[in-house]
Amino acid sequence: MENNNLSPELVQLFVGQAHGDFQKVQELLEQEPGLLNASWDWGNGDWETALGAAAHMGRKDIANYLLDKGARIDLFAAAMLDKVEIVKALISDNLALKDSLGPHRIPLINHAEAGEATAVMNYLKSIKS
Repeated sequence: MENNNLSPELVQLFVGQAHGDFQKVQELLEQEPGLLNASWDWGNGDWETALGAAAHMGRKDIANYLLDKGARIDLFAAAMLDKVEIVKALISDNLALKDSLGPHRIPLINHAEAGEATAVMNYLKSIKS
């Protein structure tokens, strides 16, 4: 059986570049499509995907590119991209998610702030515990 495992160094590079280098993200994903949903553990269970990196950095261009390529959206990316209906649906199902921490223990509201996601910020601020 063939070994199709991704190189850990390549995964780390891809996730790291997704914090801000759109061109490098495109190049790496073209080189290795398997990176799309790969995640890197920065230590102590701090797992992050390229989409997660783009989300807390407010990089809508990178996030939308990854989503267009088939990345799996999560609550944090939805918050940054101001997808308020997705955020509402998830939080209405589980109120504790409003206090969720993403990669690097960055709170959900900070993802919305990074993307200047007004509707999501207003919604999160309106929630009563």
